[in-house]
Amino acid sequence: MSALARYFKLAGKKVAGYDRTPTPLTAKLNSEGIALHYDDAVENIPQEFTDRNNTLVVYTPAIPHDHLEFNYFINNHFTLYKRSQILGEITKQYTTIAVAGTHGKTTVSTMIAHIMAGTAGGCNAFLGGISKNFNSNLVLNSESKYAVTEADEFDRSFLQLFPYAAVVTSMDPDHLDIYGNFDSLRESFNKFISQVSRDGILLVKEGIKADSSVFPQRTFTYSLNGKTNFSAQNIRLSGKKYHFDLYGPDIRIKDISLVHPGLVNVENAVAASSVCALLGTDHDHIRASLEGFTGIQRRFDYRINTPAMVYIDDYAHHPKEIEATLTSVRELYPGKKITGVFQPHLYTRTRDLAEGFAESLNLLDRLILLDIYPAREEPIAGVTSDMIFEKVSVQDKIRCSKDQLMQLLEQTGTEILITLGAGDIDKFVEPITQLFSHSAKQK
Repeated sequence: MSALARYFKLAGKKVAGYDRTPTPLTAKLNSEGIALHYDDAVENIPQEFTDRNNTLVVYTPAIPHDHLEFNYFINNHFTLYKRSQILGEITKQYTTIAVAGTHGKTTVSTMIAHIMAGTAGGCNAFLGGISKNFNSNLVLNSESKYAVTEADEFDRSFLQLFPYAAVVTSMDPDHLDIYGNFDSLRESFNKFISQVSRDGILLVKEGIKADSSVFPQRTFTYSLNGKTNFSAQNIRLSGKKYHFDLYGPDIRIKDISLVHPGLVNVENAVAASSVCALLGTDHDHIRASLEGFTGIQRRFDYRINTPAMVYIDDYAHHPKEIEATLTSVRELYPGKKITGVFQPHLYTRTRDLAEGFAESLNLLDRLILLDIYPAREEPIAGVTSDMIFEKVSVQDKIRCSKDQLMQLLEQTGTEILITLGAGDIDKFVEPITQLFSHSAKQK
């Protein structure tokens, strides 16, 4: 939504909107001249946006059905568009590269955009996270024919996209409140894949069970280091930085190094560099671009990195994401005690995936578990964070409210701290950074 808001603002339109809570991102949008408010009241709609003949209303399906402003626009016969519909319309004018997956799509799409933006052809990009290289989630290049975007499976949003090239990073059970069951989710992924241009490119992670009958002719597989069309070989860790060689059909890119940490990001880099190579990007440029990729806010995001203490913030909110992130931390810091603060996101996801969350969180030495962040959902009887807490086998585990978190962290030292979740846990990132930056300096 914020990338679209920026797109229309830069196109010379007046842009205003509602969000549930203020965040650093909404503050940045306000500073860019996008008028946001946080109280749901019809009188908060600016007067110039009450002319239905001259107003485009774009909404996310996460908006509650009883939202007053949302219903004002419906009742007054405005034409409303889902975010995905608008993104679909915009990207029709471009050769689109879309990245789908229940996890991994933000990092892979941002890596692709970073690589392509530095080529002669350039790119436009609509990203799901704030790229540190661009300091934005929007990249615009009026001369480029390419657009890079995430293909979001939530609410079947990605079915509005008809890309020339697509990457599928993962297909795990998620959003079962929307889909009902995993088979329905898989059907939507197959439908998305069927919308890739027949003369286009599809790159699929090893092990994904999609319907090969809908694959375009140029379909390839990738993996971290498996026997696939594209893979990383000769992976080595030196000074907390991973180095690897990319192998693919008629492709050998030697000694790629990643500043962006984590073994999971080597896999993401394989996906991003492979699709760029298939699109004809110069191999030396791919290597140089990946070496200069500095990451995404809230994706394996180092906040403190000193000999005394390491603090990483990560958006992981699905069991597979948490497992990938914590496995990477273990690889980087063997023998260190890892404390994780996790805020579950959505009642339905907690209910459906509680056992998976527990298994992934067992990779921690200490767990601090917060209450569920509801986002768009109303409470479900009997569904609380305790569903996860009771299944976690980590001996050192604490149930904690948000009000208690900072005091608890002050009282408990840690070598490696990681905050995990897609809710409002991000509000604690700066206070935690300040708290431990002070103590790290004292050490």
